[in-house]
Amino acid sequence: MADKNFTPADFRAELVRIMPGYKWTVHKSGTDSWLKATGIQTSGFNRLSTLVVIRNAFIYAAPFYEVKSAGFGKRSPWLYSYTDSTLARALRGLQDYYENQANLYRSHAASLQHGRKAEGGDE
Repeated sequence: MADKNFTPADFRAELVRIMPGYKWTVHKSGTDSWLKATGIQTSGFNRLSTLVVIRNAFIYAAPFYEVKSAGFGKRSPWLYSYTDSTLARALRGLQDYYENQANLYRSHAASLQHGRKAEGGDE
């Protein structure tokens, strides 16, 4: 059975505890079984990062979290989403995905740089 005592205030507290570097807005919902929040990081008037978290306890007996993020700017496209049974694991999965992608691109960039040096090309 879904946790019927979990309120939007509980959701906000969970978000702030795990991700205190974001400014959180919990959106209104007709039920406490489906909650959505948006977190943003800013520098002045510039939005650096947007994170959306959906907590769904309506379909499953236990809560299920979906997290997705976007980069710089208010209208930036979603980069990736990840789902898991806890908020911490969902966020860790999203972070791991981005770190794997960064390593992949870093490896390709290093190969190109090494190839230019081996061929006597420009630095």
